[in-house]
Amino acid sequence: MQLFKKLLNSLRYSIEGIIAVWKKELSFRLEIYVCIIAIPMILFLYRGKLEKIILILLLLLLLVIELVNSAIEALVDRISNEIHPQSKIAKDAGSAAVTIVILMNIIAWIGFFF
Repeated sequence: MQLFKKLLNSLRYSIEGIIAVWKKELSFRLEIYVCIIAIPMILFLYRGKLEKIILILLLLLLLVIELVNSAIEALVDRISNEIHPQSKIAKDAGSAAVTIVILMNIIAWIGFFF
């Protein structure tokens, strides 16, 4: 029973994290909207199971990386509001990770669609 309670708490914390990022980050909301539009398109436009899996997993990876980036930004802001070179590196690296996953999605869509 204790394990079940821990699992429920973990799920609750995860949902709270998603809601917090949804409220704070416009980019996360836009990426969710893209997923809402793109996933049905993937399911109807592509015949191959592997293509569908790859494209959907890449979209979900984008959401995961955006959540991690938001966590990095929140942590850096929590530590200090002062502008510091190390803080800039952390925030820029998180942003770069999001950009790379967006490029991965674009390349996959172009590769599978054309």
